[in-house]
Formats: sequence, structure tokens, C-alpha cells
Amino acid sequence: MEFSVKSGSPEKQRSACIVVGVFEPRRLSGTAEQLDEISEGYISNLLRKGDLEGKSGQMLLLHHVPNILSERVLLVGCGKERELDERQYRQIITKTINTLNETGSMEAVCFLSELHVKGRDIYWKVRQAVEAAQDVLYSFDSLKTRKAEARRPLRKVVFNVPTRRELPIGERAVSHALAISEGITTCKNVANMPPNICNPAYLAEQAKILENDYDKVTTTIVDEKEMEELGMGSYLAVGRGSVNESLMSIIKYDGAGDDSKPLVLVGKGLTFDSGGISLKPGAGMDEMKYDMGGAAGVLGAMHALVELNLPINVIGVLAGCENMPSSNAYRPGDILTTMSGQTVEVLNTDAEGRLVLCDALTYVERFNPEAVIDVATLTGACVVALGAHATGLLSSHNPLAHELLNASEQSGDRAWRMPLWDDYQDQLESPFADFTNLGGKEAGTITAACFLSRFTKKYNWAHLDIAGTAWRSGKNKGATGRPVSMLTQFLLNRAGQEQGE
Repeated sequence: MEFSVKSGSPEKQRSACIVVGVFEPRRLSGTAEQLDEISEGYISNLLRKGDLEGKSGQMLLLHHVPNILSERVLLVGCGKERELDERQYRQIITKTINTLNETGSMEAVCFLSELHVKGRDIYWKVRQAVEAAQDVLYSFDSLKTRKAEARRPLRKVVFNVPTRRELPIGERAVSHALAISEGITTCKNVANMPPNICNPAYLAEQAKILENDYDKVTTTIVDEKEMEELGMGSYLAVGRGSVNESLMSIIKYDGAGDDSKPLVLVGKGLTFDSGGISLKPGAGMDEMKYDMGGAAGVLGAMHALVELNLPINVIGVLAGCENMPSSNAYRPGDILTTMSGQTVEVLNTDAEGRLVLCDALTYVERFNPEAVIDVATLTGACVVALGAHATGLLSSHNPLAHELLNASEQSGDRAWRMPLWDDYQDQLESPFADFTNLGGKEAGTITAACFLSRFTKKYNWAHLDIAGTAWRSGKNKGATGRPVSMLTQFLLNRAGQEQGE
């Protein structure tokens, strides 16, 4: 799919389709008014007859509009002009791309990027449009023997900007969006892969591919033998019941070209989580292949980062593991010694993600990081608290938390901060070990983060719980690619390239 920007008048466009907006009630956008004037009232006459009201998401495809050079004109309902917000804009773009893809228009010039969206500039509108287009055109069909293909699929979209002065920022928006979309696609592809293919070794292979494809990337794999030598008893215990070896992949990106402290992203990579001895219910267990969504998100963010070629140092860690029941599996009641030397009483083997992450978080101390962000499908409690709309954010460092919240607002990949007060730490008390791996039914997302916080005292740290946002269930089941957009925006901001300046 090809995307670009231009600045031109609608009447001069010779394309398979021109896309313009119509507001409620039957109010033409500025571009649509120009087309109406050239066509001698053809469009406004149709609206008066009731063909289109202008409600958000309505579509009306016109062929051979008088005096218009393009073959088609697609009128897109945009709702009430003063109420057009970010969410509605993305929905309109998504519906538009779907419609274009189904009508045989292999290319289009889209003027929706000129619409006024409250508080958003042309960079945001073009970038969001490209990301939304890539998202709606994505499909995971690599394992299907019969692939459904459109007869004349959409291949090229040009987004119009109001003036030539805005072309450079529009071009940057396209460039950023394409890099981020590549990262999102990487994340989706890996997360959607079935667990009989995507195991810890597969994650390691994907990390190696980045090293092979990009000069600034080096990848190292930590296997179980090395984990044993390092004392990563907690990480090793979780994978003990599986025939698939636990592997931790370390992806180093040297973009700064100096010894400046790296930012570290740590992704939970449970390529399948059966719950172990504390076995999960059978219904919906197939979706536990998505328990490596954190590792997929980190891999996707690293892919976007190298495409953007940002001048910063970043390390991505994919904590690959599989949690299975067997005669060798770890048990409720076991006491594990973590890499940090702290001991943990296991109350539930299905609270395994934190047991893997805690050793990974100790391991990354050696990098003397500027900041560490872990990403994990960690708790069902986060889904109860925030649903599928916002990622849970918990942090012991206010400036880092604010940076991530800002990145989430800029990218539209939203997060919501939850408390991490010491009051909750008491729920982890154990009579036999330093603490337990479960804090009880109340505040499950917070107590899980409290557990992780005990391993992050030596650096600035934030935790992203993506249990509700990493994938969708139901008939449209599949990975969402989140939080690649948020993480990449955070990295753009850290590199001083918020909009590519």
C-alpha cells in the first residue's frame, strides 16, 4: 500500500476516486462545496433529495460527476462539524478505506485530512489516517490454504493538505506512520501466530531477524543454562513444565553512537499460558497464545524504532517462556529464589508473568538504564478495571509516568494511570518467604505492579498492563498491535522528534 501527500484543488485531481466530507444536516465541507460548484449543483441536488444526510460513517459513491476529472466521488458523512473528535475521525477514515477497497478504486485522493479535528494539527490527522488505513487492511492469512483477495484492491492513497507550506510536515507524518505501522504489523503477526509455531525459540528467531536486517542492531539470546548460572530461579521455575526451552532475547539498538544510557523495554513473552498446575478454564484458553503480547509489542516497537532510525540507545527484552502443567511443573506452595536473591511463595501458578518479569527486570540492571518500561498482559483485573479501551499504567517515577501518558494522548493509543501506593504492598505478605506472588482478589492489577516494583529500585520504572488492549475476542479475534504506537511515540519524544523536527 502506497501513501503520499499533496496540496491541490479537488477539481484538478484526475484519480479513480476523490474523497470529500459532508456534515450534518446535509452541509458540504469546503472541498465538497468546490466540487458542487464545478458540477453545477450536482452534489447538493442529490443531498436535497435525501441521498445522504451526513451522519458519521454514511457513504455515498458517485460515478461520472459532471465536469469532474476523477472517475468517482465518495461522499463521507462526518457527523456534526463542531463535534468531530479524534475517535470519530479515526472511525471515518476506517470506514472510508473499507469502502474504497470494496468499490474497485485502486487509488484515491482523500481530502478528509483537511477536516477540522478539535486540538489536532495536520501532522496528527495524516499520521492517524495512514495508521488507521494500514490497520483496516491488515489480515493474518499466512496459514490459510485459500486466501480471500479483493478483485481490484486499493493500492494508493494520497492525502491532501491545505497549503504547500504544510507538505513537509505531511510527508513526515506519512514517514512516521509507515514505520509505526510496520512495527504494529510485526506485533500482530507474531501475536497471532499459533503457539505450536510461536514458542520462545520463535521469538528468539524474530529478534535475530532484526539483527540481520539492520546494522545498528545486535541480538543475544540467554538460554536456560545461562539463566541457571545467573540465579534466575523464578523465571526458570515457570518454564519447567514445558518441553520448550525458556529463552530471553536481548535486542540492542545503538542509535546514539555513544555510551549514553539506554532506554529498556521488557516484554512478557508467555507464548502459551495454560495456568500451569493452577489450570485455567478450557473456554477461551486458545486466546492464551496472546500472553506474549508484551514481547510482541516490544518487538514491534523495536522494529518501528529501527525504521525511524532514531538517535537514541534502546534495548528490547523478549522474556520468552511457556507455562504448562506436567510432573515437572512448579506448584502452589513452592518457594522460589529470584535473581535478586529475594524469595517468593507461589500461591497460584497462573500468576506466572510477574515471576518471569521479576528476573528479567533484575537482569537489565547491568545496562545502567535511563529508564525501564515493562509491557505485559499481566492481570485479568486490568480488563475488569479499564476494559479494552485503555492500557493500565503504574509507575514509581512520576516524570516517566507523565511522559507515557503524554505519548498515549499524542498517539491515540490510550493509557490510564493507576495508583501504586505502599498501602497495597501489605497484600503480598507471606509467613514463609519474603512475599507471595498473589495479592488476593482486591486490586489485582495494583498488587501485581507492587510485586514488580520490588525488583526495580535501581532505576526509573513504569509498568504497562495490556491485558485488555493487546487483542480482541469474538468474531474479529486478533492482535491489536498495541501498545506499539504509544511506545514509539514515547521514543520519538525522547529523541526530540515529536513531529520529526
